[in-house]
Amino acid sequence: MDDGRVAGAATARYARKKETILAAATTILNRQGVRGMTLADVAAQVGLNTTSVTYYYRKKDDLAAACFMRGLERFEAMVGEAASEATPAARILKFLDLYLDLNRRVRLGEATPLTSFAEIKALKEPLRASVVNAFNDLFRRVRGFFDDPSLAHLDKRQRTARTHLLMEQVFWSGRWLRRYDVDDYGRVRDRMGDILLNGLPAAGQSWAPQVLPDPTPVSPEGLEWRETFLVAATRLINQRGYRGASVEDISAALNVTKGSFYHHHDDKDALVAECFERTFTVTRRSQLDARDLPANNWTRLVSTAAGLTSYQLSEHGPLLRASSLGALPDTLRNDMADGYMRGWQRFASIISDGIADGSIRPIDPAIAAHMINSMLNAAANLGAWVPGLEREEAADLFAKPLLTGVLA
Repeated sequence: MDDGRVAGAATARYARKKETILAAATTILNRQGVRGMTLADVAAQVGLNTTSVTYYYRKKDDLAAACFMRGLERFEAMVGEAASEATPAARILKFLDLYLDLNRRVRLGEATPLTSFAEIKALKEPLRASVVNAFNDLFRRVRGFFDDPSLAHLDKRQRTARTHLLMEQVFWSGRWLRRYDVDDYGRVRDRMGDILLNGLPAAGQSWAPQVLPDPTPVSPEGLEWRETFLVAATRLINQRGYRGASVEDISAALNVTKGSFYHHHDDKDALVAECFERTFTVTRRSQLDARDLPANNWTRLVSTAAGLTSYQLSEHGPLLRASSLGALPDTLRNDMADGYMRGWQRFASIISDGIADGSIRPIDPAIAAHMINSMLNAAANLGAWVPGLEREEAADLFAKPLLTGVLA
């Protein structure tokens, strides 16, 4: 064999091994986050020793950044293909179609795992800046879906908010799609596309949410500090991720000593569980207050969706993002996932009742409820994409497009 063929074979082996490492690392990264992933774990997954992995990626953050960049490349390819469609509606539907097909192939073992981007900010500089810039480039390309004369009524802030909404719908769907057989993906795509483009209201219904009572939990007398404590912890965990927010960081943000932290909580898991329980309580109270309104179920739905979206930007917000679930210990994660599912079930019930009373058009209640949960989860980060956003604007800018149609 000549030198060229030997070099070519060696290059191909190197590329294959690198792809194998990236695939294994992506699975671990999605489950354990940047801080929880180790080169030793990745090496064990692919049958190598740690030193062999460092031949490809010198440090853990280098490998994590490569996982994020590879994931962004895959989305760039889908966005580029969808952008060639002639209309905004066609671009959105094509993007959904391409993503669901890729998700299907991952489920069948025909493609490597998709990357979760929830922990990009847990990277160290300068890698974080590079990945964030690449993500922002992708975001701008998706925002281009809405550049069309037919959407001249949308200003830049509205297009930006809709882009954030669309991308989070796709990212978040990976969490609930596993509940469906891959044979059902065509139907899921059709139902998601229908809701995104046409919303939920039956003919004659308008966007007129009613104001609901403040759903903030009331702390027992003498424990008023707990609300401030949980809000501050929630904000930090949302910003840095479950593993990125250390006990030292949380203690500093709360202006307490590490010893004082452990006086009130056994460990960080206990604090995160309490933050989740607070999130579930706020969601449940809003849903139940809406259900008690003397109105049809469309009005009840938009009232709780609008109220919770606005709550994210209030002095008591945001609610804890569901991305923190993945890094929790199995038992605790399952309990917290059940809490999210109860909120999802309540939304699905309101939608089902709305279809029955004629105020909501016939759509898939389960998929619509997942999409509302996704919107509310994404609303926690809306202020980062729309600087200067006021609480009073949030519902019209973010909840309304999902519930009435992103092109409306």
